[in-house]
Amino acid sequence: MKTFLTSLFLAYLIAPASVMAEKLDVLIQEKAVEAYGSILPESGNFDIIFQTAGIQDAVVISAFWMDRNTSQFIANAVTQDGVVRRVGGLAILTVQVPVPVRRLMPNEIVMKEDVEVQRMHYSRVGAYAVTDVKDLIGKQVRRLLTKGRPVMTQSVMNERIIDRGDIVEIRYLDGPLKLTAPGRALGDAYRGQEIKIVNLVGNITVVGVASGEGLVDIIQ
Repeated sequence: MKTFLTSLFLAYLIAPASVMAEKLDVLIQEKAVEAYGSILPESGNFDIIFQTAGIQDAVVISAFWMDRNTSQFIANAVTQDGVVRRVGGLAILTVQVPVPVRRLMPNEIVMKEDVEVQRMHYSRVGAYAVTDVKDLIGKQVRRLLTKGRPVMTQSVMNERIIDRGDIVEIRYLDGPLKLTAPGRALGDAYRGQEIKIVNLVGNITVVGVASGEGLVDIIQ
């Protein structure tokens, strides 16, 4: 493999006129993607800022070094006339992130019109930010969400449909058999969450699943 790459590089130097040049920023982006490898976010892309260049096109990047913490890179670019030029700058990783278009208060439900997707520097996003808009729409706000800022996963939750102390309908289904009884919730619950309730008929505590507003199903 090493011999093949060496031969390929020599081919660029010996017959550069036969090789099509690419935009330098495109070649640097490709190298930055390789530098991140499997840890590159799915929507990740790079903004390339040259601090030293002097050229716009190259046929190949023969050497590349990058510091992911600072986004700085240094590269050797081979021009179409076979000259190796040292270039450097910043390859700033950006990602697509859903952000609120207005301030959202606790207990509000995030609607489609409340969110837009923006491309931001990855350093501004944080490891615990919601990066998929589908994971934000329909969620209930736990903590104030600021307009234009990434949303932390702990700042939203599934919509709460039962509050502690609510009077609920306890439902037991077994084929054609359906039994119901009134109950009182002993905690909060969102749809699909287990919850303890007191059966007000027999004063017995049971565990069910919140399946709707004021409705708890007993699962065998």
